[in-house]
Amino acid sequence: MIEREPIERDTRQLIEDGRARQEALSKVDAILAGVRGTAHDRNGTVEVTVDGRGKLLNLWLAPEAARYGPDGLARLIVKVAAVAMDDATQAGYNKVARLLGDDLTYALEQLSGRATPARRQDDGGITAEEFQARRDERLAREAESSSADFDLDTFDPASLRSDR
Repeated sequence: MIEREPIERDTRQLIEDGRARQEALSKVDAILAGVRGTAHDRNGTVEVTVDGRGKLLNLWLAPEAARYGPDGLARLIVKVAAVAMDDATQAGYNKVARLLGDDLTYALEQLSGRATPARRQDDGGITAEEFQARRDERLAREAESSSADFDLDTFDPASLRSDR
């Protein structure tokens, strides 16, 4: 059910808001054309870059990619391209949300039928709260490890590169 809020603006303000949204919506296509998504497989044998519309911009294959065979390599390229598309989709929605606001961006998401990767729960995604908790834990671990005292007794000057 849609919650309704009383309108506290006059007609002129509503018209101006409508025109501003229309202008913002006209920029969405350009935003999606400008975003990029890049992904690679775990072994670093395939890298794919796509734009926000899914157009393939770059496909890089390492020489050892041939070991997968034609069918295996094709499946791997498609999987990596799907991850790159998710990356581009998320980047696009993030930029569109800054322009249109969260509510209108969510409406566009619903209309497009392509859920924001960050919102998906069915494919093993995590919630924003889980992401933030993991990020906080990782930053705490990094801060803890970087605060360890540097031991000058074990420093080997020979490990430095020489310009001579």
